[in-house]
Amino acid sequence: MSKRRPLLPPAFVRAVLSGHSLLGLSFAAIIYIVCLTGTLAVLERELEQWEQPDVPAMTQASGQAVRNALGQAMARARGPVEHAYVYLPEPALPRLSVVIDDERGDTTWIADDKGDLKALAAHPWTEFLAQLHVNLHLPRSWGGFIVGLTGVALLSSLISGILAHPRVLKDAFHFRRGGSLRLQEADLHNRLGVWALPFHVVVSLTGALLGLTTIIVGVLALAVFQGDVSKAYALFMPPEPVRNQAPAPVPDVARALAETRRIAPASIPRFIGLEHPGERGAGILVYGLTPRNLGARDTFLFDREGTPVQARPAAASSVGEAIIGALGYLHFGWFGGLPLKIAYMLLGFSLTAVTSSGVTIWLARRRDKGRPAPHWERIWATLVWGQPLLLSITALAALAMPVLAEGRLLIALWLGGTLLCPFAALLPTEPARIAARLRRGTAMLLVLIALLHLVSFGWSGLVAIGLDALLVIAALLLTFGLPGLRAPRGAWISRFAGLRRTGEPVA
Repeated sequence: MSKRRPLLPPAFVRAVLSGHSLLGLSFAAIIYIVCLTGTLAVLERELEQWEQPDVPAMTQASGQAVRNALGQAMARARGPVEHAYVYLPEPALPRLSVVIDDERGDTTWIADDKGDLKALAAHPWTEFLAQLHVNLHLPRSWGGFIVGLTGVALLSSLISGILAHPRVLKDAFHFRRGGSLRLQEADLHNRLGVWALPFHVVVSLTGALLGLTTIIVGVLALAVFQGDVSKAYALFMPPEPVRNQAPAPVPDVARALAETRRIAPASIPRFIGLEHPGERGAGILVYGLTPRNLGARDTFLFDREGTPVQARPAAASSVGEAIIGALGYLHFGWFGGLPLKIAYMLLGFSLTAVTSSGVTIWLARRRDKGRPAPHWERIWATLVWGQPLLLSITALAALAMPVLAEGRLLIALWLGGTLLCPFAALLPTEPARIAARLRRGTAMLLVLIALLHLVSFGWSGLVAIGLDALLVIAALLLTFGLPGLRAPRGAWISRFAGLRRTGEPVA
């Protein structure tokens, strides 16, 4: 009796399985990158101060200073100004910034307390990091959609992980050390996932909603407004001013700010947006925040003379508007000061560890079942520890060559290094050694960045000094490890602890 021929050739099946693994690891890599960059982006405003600490700082800007800064910025514009934005000082970023949207695109100026422009904003690495987290440096709609999908995938993984392990809550404080790599990694993965589960759920859910906003609004437009997206956005945005293209002087933002404080004394203005500020039909939009209100913003609309047109305090917002207004603050932790940001970063690193260890467990399980994938282990080790190295390289480049870094240099450095990760499969080196070398390289770069920053700017403020100190602490942790966790020799992801079973530093 002849053997039954398989429906699909074995070679084809192996190729499909390999492609399936590649797809799964690629999406896991995107989730890891989004989690890592999001953790660092919690300090976005502090990083802007660190990159450019030698500009005027202030706690409050007068209406006249805002008007002077806007006028000087518009005078330096090339061609008609479509939009102008003013970011008022706040505790996390105590500086007055004016953004002009003209023929060259967006140009950001920083002014002093009198409104005199002092410098162009220069924080290329912070912008690079933020855009990498928000849209992976892809076109905004596509990149945001992919990042939103990572939030959905992460949320689904968290829920399915809890449901698939009924004892995970009972064993929340049980950790097996020094045994099987897979068991140890699983314990670390489950403990970090359970201890910070509320944070993980909030961050993944808000990230999904923020990333998929375009899709959500599009569905709303199809369902309610016959596909008219502008009508859908009008539900959340104030009306635009009537267009009048006759030339006119700088709008009276000083009066608009004074009227804002008169209408809502408790509201703290944070942002001013101007539509066609050089035209007679210009409009002024002021956003304010009421203390202890995490949800919607106070919104005030004025004509170009500063006369109130519409006032909508946060208290008058709907539940939906309050939720939308709170998404960004909940996602990045920008509502509780520096202590909360530090907590968000620690929890963010735990989420990053959960995402990376999930793949590690899968690879270890394959090895235990006699189906090892050493090429994927090397690729994953290179990606996990290569991303901190690449981010450090881009930060060093931005500090050493700020003019060149304004272009696409940082994106090219990061993308080029990331695309090299698959070639790690060809290396004869063990994954543990790859990870150790990348950690040491990152540690050296972090110290070099701190020293270069100190040489370039000196002791320039508490924020800059604090971040330089954090870089050195991170370098020490990468070099000597985190005490209390011990891994058997060969456990490459677990060995972020940096200790052998004897407790001695890993060579």
